[in-house]
Amino acid sequence: MRVKTGIVRRRRHKKLLKLAKGFYSGRRKHFRKAKEQLERSLVYAYRDRKRKKRDFRRLWITRINAACRLNGISYSKFIYALNKANIKLDRKILADLAVNDADAFAKVVETAKAAL
Repeated sequence: MRVKTGIVRRRRHKKLLKLAKGFYSGRRKHFRKAKEQLERSLVYAYRDRKRKKRDFRRLWITRINAACRLNGISYSKFIYALNKANIKLDRKILADLAVNDADAFAKVVETAKAAL
């Protein structure tokens, strides 16, 4: 007896085309194009989950540096002073303070400067 893959293939194709829903033109409608694009997209997704962490750290450092310079100290000296003063604030918190609460950040800078 001959076994055909009709229902199995259809399910596999539908599952993949469902994942390709937001793609443009034939990359959404045609199985082969959708499969190729989906493989590529998943590679980008994996890579950029790692990349996002780097990008946010860069953003936080930029924001802290700008706020430090407004308070008369460079970023590297500020981080050194924080470590010397034994102040355990990470860059995410420091950047949030720098953007949303400049007075509190200025107090942290003064405390750090005192440790130098």
